Amino acid sequence: MGNEPDEVTQAAIQAVSEAVELADGQQRRPGRRLPGRRLAGRAGKAAGIARLRTAIGTAARRGAHATRQGVTSGGRWLSGQVLAMAPRIPVRDIGTLRAQFPGRSPDELADALIEGAARAAAAVGAAVGAWAVLPFLPAAGAEIAAETLSVVGIEIKLVAELHEVYGMRAPGGVMERMTAYVGSWSQRRGIRLAPGGLIIAAGSPLGRQLQRRLAARAGRSVLSLGPLLTGAVAGGMINRRETRKLGRAIRDDLRKYSPRVAGWPDAQGELA
Repeated sequence: MGNEPDEVTQAAIQAVSEAVELADGQQRRPGRRLPGRRLAGRAGKAAGIARLRTAIGTAARRGAHATRQGVTSGGRWLSGQVLAMAPRIPVRDIGTLRAQFPGRSPDELADALIEGAARAAAAVGAAVGAWAVLPFLPAAGAEIAAETLSVVGIEIKLVAELHEVYGMRAPGGVMERMTAYVGSWSQRRGIRLAPGGLIIAAGSPLGRQLQRRLAARAGRSVLSLGPLLTGAVAGGMINRRETRKLGRAIRDDLRKYSPRVAGWPDAQGELA
C-alpha cells in the first residue's frame, strides 16, 4: 500500500470532485424557478461542465506516458493507482450527508446518492466524448485511463457514503477504511472483513478481481471515444447505467445487515 498517486491520478481526483459537485448542484435544484434563476442555473451548469472537461483533459495530458504504460501492463498500474487514489477521495460522513439532504430516510438518502453518482459518472463520459473531438487529443490509452480512474473514484466515493448511510462504516483509519471500500467496489457488495482484515495485494484473489473489474471498466471507457459526439452520448449513458447498477447492488446488500433499515436512531442514538 505504499503507492503514491501520479499526476494522472491526482488530476482524476480533481475530476471526481468537479463531477460530484456538478451532479449535486443539479440534484438539489428546485423543480420550478424564475427565468433569471434558470439562466443562472444553466450558466452554472455550463461552467461546471467546462471545469470537468478541463480536469479530464488535464488527467489525460499529464498522464499520457504513464497511462500508456499502465494500459499495457495487465492492469497492475490501474489497480495500484486506484489503491493510491482511494484514501484521498473526499467522503462525507453521515452528519454532513443528512445536513445536505435533510428530511430523507436512510433509503431515500441512499437513492439520492446513487442518482447523484450516476449523473456524475455520466458527466465524465460526456465530457470525455466531447473533449475527444478537440485537435490536441493525446494517446487513446491515456484518455481511457483518465476516464476509468475518474468514474471509479466517483463509484468508490458512493460505496463509502452508502456505508455511512446504513451505519456500517468500515473500521480503522482512512487508509484501512478506503481499502475496504475498494474491495467492496470490486466485489459489488458491502464490506466483509476476514479475521486479519481486508487486504488487497496484487497476487491475491481480491487483487486479481480488482484488476478484472478495472479492465472491464476501461473497456467501457472506449465507447466515449466514438466519432464526433456519438462517444459523448454513449459514454454518458453507459456510465450512468453502470454506476446506478453498482450503487443499487451495494445498497441492497447493506440493507440486509443495517441497523438503520427502520430509520434513523433517536436522540439517544449514535448521531446525538
